[in-house]
Amino acid sequence: MSSSRRGGPQRSRRNTTDGVGNPPSLADAAIPLVRRFPALAAVPRARLGRYPSPVERCRGVAARGELWLKRDDLNAPAFGGNKVRALEFLLGGVAPGDELLTVGGEGSTHVLTTAALARALGARTTAVRWRHEMNPVARAVARRAREEGARVLVTTPGAVSGMLAALLLRTWRGARWIPLGGTTPLGMLGHVNAALELAEQVERGELPAPEHVVVPLGSGGTAAGLALGFAIAGLDATVVAARVAPRVATGRRRVLSLARSCASLIARLAGEPPTPVRADRVRVVHDVYGGAYGRALAAGRDAAAALRHATGIALDDTYAAKALAAAVRLEGRVLFWVTFDGRWLG
Repeated sequence: MSSSRRGGPQRSRRNTTDGVGNPPSLADAAIPLVRRFPALAAVPRARLGRYPSPVERCRGVAARGELWLKRDDLNAPAFGGNKVRALEFLLGGVAPGDELLTVGGEGSTHVLTTAALARALGARTTAVRWRHEMNPVARAVARRAREEGARVLVTTPGAVSGMLAALLLRTWRGARWIPLGGTTPLGMLGHVNAALELAEQVERGELPAPEHVVVPLGSGGTAAGLALGFAIAGLDATVVAARVAPRVATGRRRVLSLARSCASLIARLAGEPPTPVRADRVRVVHDVYGGAYGRALAAGRDAAAALRHATGIALDDTYAAKALAAAVRLEGRVLFWVTFDGRWLG
């Protein structure tokens, strides 16, 4: 692996924070992405997370392979999860009083996390949402998003009409646009950094190098950013993306295209083209979709129940439970990336 351990986070007292829950030395230390590409230090970033998120062996869930967990449910004081990593870059420079405009389904964790983190920065969030099949966690997410200050201006029958409504509102309101799932080249820098972070944890001996890293596949930014980051780090892992959205909007071709767009951004900003992603390092699993976005999958619920019994970790039926159903079927060393923070569910 080519990732460097120089300049790693220093230990600090946990009773002093930077205002959003981070110890000062951790908040101020250069992240792995910046250590690899120093010019990216100039990219504005809202320091909302606590890194590195822990890794641990999972022994209480029946799986064909050796199952490990990357605990991104613990990467922020509250409302952690994979969305925090993208939003750190997308909310860079947000000031008190700013208005953000975003979009997602009724049970969107992206809308919830955007609203919660924007609120911590003194900003407000306006959302366009669309209807889809709901499960109990999705309904709880929708309620909590409103409690966190998300103002829903429009609820449309589907995703296409929702995106069109958001486009009109962007023109009319002039608010800062936070795209679906946080998936832009800028937002994906958060998951490039996450992959470099994991590579450093492997170097330190905190876990063996995984053969498969499993994440849900919705808008695609998480899978694309991780795949690019693993290529940069020289970590020989395959990103296994469990499709949770209609096939027309997802797939390996889209993930690879997103990874190339993020690589182009890094090359432009850092003056150095990163290592490209090999096509065989991205695999999409289609059979855990369940027939509709938001529809619970029986195998996902069973796997999530086993994980909660063994570890106390709660997953959502829309994304993470389906990804875990895919992860437990894989052989070899498997890392399941915990993308949903269910601590607030109690």
